[in-house]
Amino acid sequence: MEVLRHAADGTESEAAFSACRRYRYRLTRRWGGGPAVAFVMLNPSTADERQGDPTIRRCEALARAAGAGGLIAVNLCAYRATRPAELFAAEDPEGPENAAVLAGLPAGLRILCAWGDHGLRAGRGPRAEAMLRAAGHDLWHLGLTRRGAPRHPLYLPATTQPAPLAAR
Repeated sequence: MEVLRHAADGTESEAAFSACRRYRYRLTRRWGGGPAVAFVMLNPSTADERQGDPTIRRCEALARAAGAGGLIAVNLCAYRATRPAELFAAEDPEGPENAAVLAGLPAGLRILCAWGDHGLRAGRGPRAEAMLRAAGHDLWHLGLTRRGAPRHPLYLPATTQPAPLAAR
């Protein structure tokens, strides 16, 4: 895993990629001294250590509104894609190091599950949820879809407040 760093405008950023850069395993932004919040979403898009994308910008707005000092973005699948069809057409959408990255989230971190209905595919969301709970994490969400999946943050207002994700 290759970790790239960048600092600008009071924000330190870090992105962990595969050598081929088709997989992004983790993206962090740190702007303050408070605790970070983690977002577990479906898959990464175009954001990297230097630039955001619409989803990362929304996550940052939500984290800042909650008083967090940073964010950590991880995903059920590490394959970088802008459309779910492209993601699920990949030979290995999760990536060889993704499970270890999810398992390595620090204790005590507020984890917002936000993978949407596509995270239910192949049981990925429920499997990640079970693994995170087994590791002792409390899980949160920003709303649930009709199918009961934690909503993706992109189209939620920046004032949306997290709620505990009930065990299923």
